[in-house]
Amino acid sequence: MEIQVLGPLSADVNEVSIVPTAGKPRQILALLAFYPGRVMPVPMLMEEIWGTNLPQSAMTTLQTYILQLRRRLGTAMGPDAPGTAKEVLATRHGGYLLQIPQESVDVHRYEQLVSAGQRAFDEGEDARAGSLYREALGMWHGPALVDVRVGPILEIEVLRLEESRLVTVERRIDADLRLGRHSELLAELTDLIARHPQHEGLHSQAMVALYRSGRQATALDVYRRLRTRLIDDLGVEPSPQIQRLHHAMLAVDPALDTVSGPRRGSTFDLYAA
Repeated sequence: MEIQVLGPLSADVNEVSIVPTAGKPRQILALLAFYPGRVMPVPMLMEEIWGTNLPQSAMTTLQTYILQLRRRLGTAMGPDAPGTAKEVLATRHGGYLLQIPQESVDVHRYEQLVSAGQRAFDEGEDARAGSLYREALGMWHGPALVDVRVGPILEIEVLRLEESRLVTVERRIDADLRLGRHSELLAELTDLIARHPQHEGLHSQAMVALYRSGRQATALDVYRRLRTRLIDDLGVEPSPQIQRLHHAMLAVDPALDTVSGPRRGSTFDLYAA
């Protein structure tokens, strides 16, 4: 079985989709996919699909949804499968679980790649880190579970994943900056700061990329626009880190021209001290 949640929900067995068309069974399949090999308690499954307004027939209806999923799974597995659908989507005391390897679900492979990328970045292996981050980001096919109506539990997972995706983009850009690819990043960073107008980390990266590309005035303008937006929208000044970056650019600090260096951390952290 191969399951994808980094985009539209997809679950295939023998190249046959087992994703149900009905909304609540889709939610159950998606939630079970986040925790392969782990029992999901019945109350948690009920909370996801009904919230706090449980119908009187909640237990019976949940069992019906599980049965529907097993039927789709059994049809895709075929009569010659070594196991049964009831063994793959198993009942355990108090809940249900998908008995599949974690690597069968794209989110777990994604998180493994991100962790490996971070280790490479921390060790100063910038090219390897960038490659691992790019591979992880390449697994996304749109917003997570974009075609699933999420309840309170899946909503948390989706928000966590979207934040992880943005952090991974930042880390990949940091690796590219340390490799001297500032000019190649300008278009991407221009788009990112337009879509995340209050994100200081992305703005600091855009400032550094512009500065190293010989566009000091534009880099300073990025800071000015960010500061105006933060003051107008939130009533706060930019953080001390990005203020120090701004002052370094005004002073034409030679440290800003440094491209690579092991274990130096992110662009945003350069001026954390």
